[in-house]
Amino acid sequence: MDNPSLIQRSLQHVWHPCTQMKRHETLPLVPIAKAEGVWLYDFEGRRYLDGISSWWVNLFGHGHPHIKAALRDQLEQLDHVMLAGFTHAPVVELSERLGALTGLGHAFYASDGASATEIALKMSAHYWRNTGRPEKCRFVGLAGGYHGETVGALAVTDIAIFREAYAPLVRLAATVPSPDARGAQPSESAVDVAHHAAAGLQSWLEQHHASTAALIVEPLVQCAAGMAMHDAAYLREARALCERYEVHLIADEIATGFGRTGTMFAHQQAGIRPDFICLSKGLTGGTLPLSAVLTTDAVYQAFYDDEVARGFLHSHSYTGNPLACRAALATLELFEQSDVLAHNAALAQRLDQAFAPLTQHPSVRHARRQGMIWAWDIDEGFDGTKPQPGFASRYARQAMAQGVVLRPIGNTLYAMPPYVLDAETAAHLAQGALAALQATLADKGDARD
Repeated sequence: MDNPSLIQRSLQHVWHPCTQMKRHETLPLVPIAKAEGVWLYDFEGRRYLDGISSWWVNLFGHGHPHIKAALRDQLEQLDHVMLAGFTHAPVVELSERLGALTGLGHAFYASDGASATEIALKMSAHYWRNTGRPEKCRFVGLAGGYHGETVGALAVTDIAIFREAYAPLVRLAATVPSPDARGAQPSESAVDVAHHAAAGLQSWLEQHHASTAALIVEPLVQCAAGMAMHDAAYLREARALCERYEVHLIADEIATGFGRTGTMFAHQQAGIRPDFICLSKGLTGGTLPLSAVLTTDAVYQAFYDDEVARGFLHSHSYTGNPLACRAALATLELFEQSDVLAHNAALAQRLDQAFAPLTQHPSVRHARRQGMIWAWDIDEGFDGTKPQPGFASRYARQAMAQGVVLRPIGNTLYAMPPYVLDAETAAHLAQGALAALQATLADKGDARD
């Protein structure tokens, strides 16, 4: 295929996500011809290590044979049937397995993370309505929280660039302090920051619990806020406060679930059970769009009634698609077939060693890791100057030149690689990340971000 032709056709006809399209006048698209394992290949045969798992979705490498085999088998049996009035084996089996893993036995399906957020918010508010407390219809989230970009999800997303243009459409939720451990004073620990943030939540709930349906939290890592990491103590205190003030706790595990933070789900490190869990991204191993919202028997029973209007009437045509559910089952089977969490713990230690030169770089502040997520804030250049504006886009270009896909969030460089790196690919990722930083700090070129 003619590479320039494909680029031009894409620019002419495809509106790319999270992109100012005018940027592609000077920043060419990269057409990808195939993917295998940790590698993406362009049409000229150049390969790029997928250091961010293609937006945090790919767990076991591209084209994993077990997931591919499951999809082929499912395609021969049932590609799709609507889930209203019908059911099928993959959706039943997946719901059973997710229930066993989380203790939440009722699963509702959609196709993406933002939709999962919408569903959880709607379920929570509708629960309170069905139980005779319709005034509990507002929400609270953390400063810097990100939960998707549909209108309902934007209400609990505290990142201005995503929200400001749509302000007239959005019913804003309240925000309370983030337990981001980077906010610790010299004499404080991450636990101290968690306690302070929980105190802020308590103060807010004392005043507003009567009108509050739910608190929504990204457990342990607020990814879009620059991989802001917090101690599990915050989750324990938040759970206790939600119980005290009769407010649902929604755990947005869309990015943090399926082993990313070191446990199968991040909230498990706090020893708590949320009222709702939102899942997506890694759920299908990065193969097909699927999201799920899991909830409790108590929530489910509040909708179980002869009156249709008391039911949860949210829907979309591909809810619980058999192919996507089968991919998710195959992904869970990979966790079951080998001790993935133990493997990841050992891999993370090796990557810590490989990343050590980057972590020790004089421009790095707040080097941190949670499970299989690494982050470094870039503060100064070699000459003591601040990074030039546009660091993220300039770094991404330099990383591609090193054969690595890494896309910083502002001045935060991070890596969230697939779980199947070996010694050679781990070294390639770490060396490429460091070389790209050195080249970016030396580059005083285009300063747009």
